[in-house]
Amino acid sequence: MAKKPKNSDADTEAPKDGEAAEGAEGAAKPGGIKGLLRNKLVLAGVGVVVLGLLGGGGWFFFLKKPKVDAAEQAAKPPPRTTSFVDMKEMLVNIAGGQPGERQTMIKVKVALEIADAKMAPDIQPLLPRVEDMFQVYLRELRPADLEGSAGTFRLKEELLRRVNAAVHPAKVDAVLFKELLVQ
Repeated sequence: MAKKPKNSDADTEAPKDGEAAEGAEGAAKPGGIKGLLRNKLVLAGVGVVVLGLLGGGGWFFFLKKPKVDAAEQAAKPPPRTTSFVDMKEMLVNIAGGQPGERQTMIKVKVALEIADAKMAPDIQPLLPRVEDMFQVYLRELRPADLEGSAGTFRLKEELLRRVNAAVHPAKVDAVLFKELLVQ
């Protein structure tokens, strides 16, 4: 067995037909068709997993209803049962200008807003006292005191302060004007 001498020409020799086909196939597809299909299946599997995660996340954030804990439910106040107590219509002459001038009248119809409907029977017997306090206050008003929305707001706040003083253990949340007419 003789050794072949190393020749630089041997490395540059053209490969034979069988060798060329083998070399090209070996370089182009390391795993062959099975490797290519395996890569596509892996990509498809990863795509399915990503879509599943996105769908689950969307459902969790947008469609899932939050569970209410017993502690949170106990912390929520019960629904408000607002009630209204109507007062009689009052017609009062208010302090005017000079003697001999025409008297200015105010016509007021008021409803009292109460947070708890159970307090309405407590307030009902005290309405004559409330009406008296309203009339005494209204008689001292001048027409200039009732001008504009600011005058109406001040009137409402003063009537609320007086009604809460008259029905002290109970509490009225708001005085609502049903009718307010100045002539």
